[in-house]
Amino acid sequence: MSRIASIGECMLELSAAQAQPDLRRLGFGGDTLNTAVYLARLDVPVDYVTALGDDPYSERMIEAWRGEKVGTDLVQRIAGRLPGLYMIEVDEHGERRFFYWRQQAPAREIFSNDRTADLSQSLLRYEWLYLSGISLSLYGEAGRERLFDLLRQFRAEGGKVAFDSNYRPRAWSSVEVARREIRDQLALTDIVLSSLEDETGLNGVGSADEACDLIHGLGPRTVVIKQGGQGCVVSINGRKTIVPATKVDRIVDATAAGDSFNAGFLAATLRGEDPLQAAKLGHRCAAIVIGHHGAIVPRATFLAALRA
Repeated sequence: MSRIASIGECMLELSAAQAQPDLRRLGFGGDTLNTAVYLARLDVPVDYVTALGDDPYSERMIEAWRGEKVGTDLVQRIAGRLPGLYMIEVDEHGERRFFYWRQQAPAREIFSNDRTADLSQSLLRYEWLYLSGISLSLYGEAGRERLFDLLRQFRAEGGKVAFDSNYRPRAWSSVEVARREIRDQLALTDIVLSSLEDETGLNGVGSADEACDLIHGLGPRTVVIKQGGQGCVVSINGRKTIVPATKVDRIVDATAAGDSFNAGFLAATLRGEDPLQAAKLGHRCAAIVIGHHGAIVPRATFLAALRA
């Protein structure tokens, strides 16, 4: 199976404890890291690409990723720095809000430091690269230009790029900047895994069909628009199919639902399955994740539910 590199940021996560909601449980998460973990659990060879500090929390993250069989050879360690942190607040419907402390996180500099050239050469050896709109928001204009140069070369040499638009307004200076940069990324993308919520906020579209048409016009052949409990629309060169979501009895926490869907979709794709079957596996993964607290469900729990 092809090896994939997932690019982005992992942060410390503070989420409410199940029995005592006023207490906070310390974990870790980040959209592309969540996807990398679930890819590894689906037996996809995956490496995570980010930067961390030299602190004990960064060390624990790396140990945990290795325990999940996520490769860490491309994780940079920056002396004297600390990873970012975020807090999750979840309402009675399982919907969540995020609060971030991340301005000095070392992950923001991986495409603008003295190791960037070596990193880019390493990434050219992969068959697939995966990143998100959150990844793009980290790097600044100069960092994004170096990333885009890498992606142009990567695709020219036969590599494939998957991208989740994952638009977070607070991560960008303006919606106009986000729209411009994400559209530049889409022109360098083979598979787009977005959501109607993100596309509405970013581009003002009113439907998944409209979102698919807009994205296809920028170049990508395969577009998936996630719609929560309404399933997703899979569009191949403009031919659209609705794939229903897996039914769940109760949503506990929607954190990482889209990230785990992406892992299922990409795992099936890398195994050679067609996009509709890939979407079904994506929905199965998301249904497991939203039934539990936090971004990353305990490994044994996830695998047992997947087998069931």
